[in-house]
Amino acid sequence: MVIPWLIGIVALSAGAIGISKPFSDGFSVPGTESQDAIELIEARTPGADIDAASGRVVFAAPDGESLDTGAGRTAVERSLGAIGQVPGVAAVTDPYASEAVSTDGGTAYADVDFSMPAAEIATEQTDGVAAAVQPATDAGLRVEVGGDAAAAPAEAPIGEVLGIVVAALVLTITFGSVVAAGLPLLTAGLGVAVGIMGALAATAFTDLDSNTTTLTLMLGLAVGIDYALLVLTRHRAQVRAGMDIGPSIARAVATAGSAVVFAGTTVVIALVALLVTGIPLLQQMGLATAFTVAVAVLVNLTLVPALLAVMGRRAVRGKVVLETDGAAAAERPTMGARWIALVMKHRVLAIVVPVVALGALAVPALDMRLALPGDSALSTETTQRQAYDLLSEGFGPGFNGPLTVATVLPDGVGGETAAAEVAAQLGGIDGVAAVSPPQVDPGGDLALIRVVPTTGPTDPATADLVRSIRDAAGGIESATGTEVLVTGQTAVEIDASQKMADALVPYLAVIVGLALLVLLLAFRSVLVPVTALAGFLLTIAATFGAVVSVFQNGFAADLLGVDQTGPLASILPVVMIGVLFGLAMDYQIFLVSRMREEVGHGATPPDAVRDGFRHGARVVTAAALIMTAVFSGFMIPDDPIIKSVGFAFALGVLIDAFVVRMTLIPAVMLLMGRRAWYLPGWLDRVLPDVDLEGAAMEAGSSAAQPPREAELASSGSGTSPGTSDGGHDRR
Repeated sequence: MVIPWLIGIVALSAGAIGISKPFSDGFSVPGTESQDAIELIEARTPGADIDAASGRVVFAAPDGESLDTGAGRTAVERSLGAIGQVPGVAAVTDPYASEAVSTDGGTAYADVDFSMPAAEIATEQTDGVAAAVQPATDAGLRVEVGGDAAAAPAEAPIGEVLGIVVAALVLTITFGSVVAAGLPLLTAGLGVAVGIMGALAATAFTDLDSNTTTLTLMLGLAVGIDYALLVLTRHRAQVRAGMDIGPSIARAVATAGSAVVFAGTTVVIALVALLVTGIPLLQQMGLATAFTVAVAVLVNLTLVPALLAVMGRRAVRGKVVLETDGAAAAERPTMGARWIALVMKHRVLAIVVPVVALGALAVPALDMRLALPGDSALSTETTQRQAYDLLSEGFGPGFNGPLTVATVLPDGVGGETAAAEVAAQLGGIDGVAAVSPPQVDPGGDLALIRVVPTTGPTDPATADLVRSIRDAAGGIESATGTEVLVTGQTAVEIDASQKMADALVPYLAVIVGLALLVLLLAFRSVLVPVTALAGFLLTIAATFGAVVSVFQNGFAADLLGVDQTGPLASILPVVMIGVLFGLAMDYQIFLVSRMREEVGHGATPPDAVRDGFRHGARVVTAAALIMTAVFSGFMIPDDPIIKSVGFAFALGVLIDAFVVRMTLIPAVMLLMGRRAWYLPGWLDRVLPDVDLEGAAMEAGSSAAQPPREAELASSGSGTSPGTSDGGHDRR
């Protein structure tokens, strides 16, 4: 099995590299007015390349000097002439002809249009623009570049490398063996490689956003390590308890492998459910990452067992991760054993305190604001952000977020007059700073009107202005005989943020509903899935609140190196729900499947919670620490958006693993007792028995199976696991 995997990876890599195309950074929001207007403009102006890249060069004179005349103007004009000669530059506007000089003469800008899409902009273009502005720099002017004309900030992959190093350290400490620690990293890396190669191959058939590979790397590495850790841990414990290598591998796959299948299924559900958002970017990211997670599951069912067989005894050297003997565990209680004892003693407090604390942490989420990341969200050290700030200072905050009003003109004579009337009415709407003269296309049937708001692109007042224009459109259309549509980058961002916000509830409903069915199959219980999902909702609410507090409201931002606060990236909440939901259900299955297994073997509910927790706590702890390390690595770059993603994922994992799964859920299970495993008789007969614990692999074919309704006279109309085949009820 090892050789076929290696051959397959090499073949996939060669094929993917051979047919792959550049990633696309285009963004569309189907079903919105802004997207409809873009499509209208493309249809009415077939010669225009609306997807072509564009940028902006901003010039600022020293204090007290002007760019209108003299050496400053000469330097600007020389630089613009040089920019026009850069390969790939289609046109450069003249700020003096287009009135792009501020009223005090201190700031001027030129728009740069390229003849290629943004994805094809290379260092030849960005370096060429940087070299072309040298005359202005030599003349003492400040020059900043924004948009596609600026080189993307280069970030060394320090965060990713650090996360992997910490993961290796945690695995080495957990297993006490470098060889054993290397197995999860190796298999996770191979799974991620297959996922990324699959994404590259997909670019030959569809546009794929470049951010897709980032999410694929983050989550693929996370679940790949988690799943291998679970299988390897079970195998090591069984061999150290006296089982032979071959039977132990088979049982580890049947038990831990079954848990991996169900855990992976919940992650795939959460990612595929991104299709309901209707946002192509999220749909692509969801499908590509779901494929990577599915590969991780397949790796752990096939490649991991094969490598364990090849490694033999070397895979089980080092310290024992799990205590398999109750007496030994009592003599040498682990931290997990001491923690569950504390939870069992104070079970009510273990419920009340986490719920109150997480509820309080969630309060700031009520004020969450969303926006698509732009130059305003970049670090203040970048040239893009500095260009943005110069334009805001010289021309007003709304200049960086102009709206484009596409006006369909009436047939016949009078189109230009109608367009002028539309512009006049737009100028009278509150929140409008300036309206440019209409630009009528040669066919005379479409006019584009540029509207500059008084507020910046991420200001809530700008979103209110977009709604005001759309509300007034009916009256304008009646008075002028035109059709008015609002678009432009700012309007697209506003529509996208609103659509993503609207998708949160349906998305949650889909993943919660489907996951409920999966967990019903996994645990054959009604209450266990419900408590699992309720715990996740607490996790996500608290994480939202913390992210809003830091990255929107600025609380403790300096401690995390966040120098720019503002609305959250609009894709963050949806992606965060999908990723954290999958990991939360992983930890739920890792812990509670062992509890169910103990109940199925005849343990009392308290004993099952204690022993199941003791078996699973160190696995979940190691997995959570590894995931926290991997995600925290993304907090190192200066980009506030990447920081917010890393912070949200890392904090969400910590909250869910240690507060919800290892404190709240065991306490709730203890209070529910035998009722936790209640299943109505009719549902018991309908649901297939998926044997999550691998009971069929128990030695001697006397494996304990969850009893059916007739065997549980004391359970009323439902069924609960708890009686062994030998008939000895330990409850």
